[in-house]
Amino acid sequence: MSIKVLYVEDEVFLGKIVKETLESRGFEVVMETDGADVLRTFEDELPDICVLDVMLPNKSGFEIAEDIRKINDDIPILFLTAKTQTEDLVHGFKIGGNDYIRKPFSMEELIVRIENALRVKKEENLPISGEQIQIGEYEFQINKQVLRKGSLEKKLSYRESELLKYLYLNSNAIIDRRELLNHIWGNDSFFNSRNLDVYITKIRSYLKEDPKLEIITIKGVGYRFVTA
Repeated sequence: MSIKVLYVEDEVFLGKIVKETLESRGFEVVMETDGADVLRTFEDELPDICVLDVMLPNKSGFEIAEDIRKINDDIPILFLTAKTQTEDLVHGFKIGGNDYIRKPFSMEELIVRIENALRVKKEENLPISGEQIQIGEYEFQINKQVLRKGSLEKKLSYRESELLKYLYLNSNAIIDRRELLNHIWGNDSFFNSRNLDVYITKIRSYLKEDPKLEIITIKGVGYRFVTA
């Protein structure tokens, strides 16, 4: 199932580029250019995430976010803005924004931030420790750090378990290598970077009995954990 993005941008040329690029990456994009039309579209389309330009005709991105938060406390909201004043950023977070992207921005940055916002939402709904999650044909018991497929059982180390959990939470999304290093090891030093290579190889070997599971290395960026 594709991720539906409600994208609000009044610069038509920029909006077309962003919309087409996101769609080429597998996202479904509903685009609006007028702030006054956004809330109705939000209620009709039920998107998974909102990407809102701040400066819009008739109603600002901040005002739209406030309207959305009155009917949905959960959906991630990302602001696109040329504003750099601290008070503007603080205001955006206070009214329920999850992240900011300053203009001009790269498409890779936008995609990573969208996927990160969705990952955080997914992580909040992860089963509590002690329960198991299904990863392809494998059962992963989080607190016991055990990966099982039929009669095959593998006891994972703490970092192996954390790495697999992180990959699962970001299934089928681009995973930034530096973000992954900081999450698992606390920094992205050269030593830890080499450790990550070793751990990725180990996780690949643990999952090799399910051919539908694949950890793809994206050179210069990071990884994609393909589960479907």
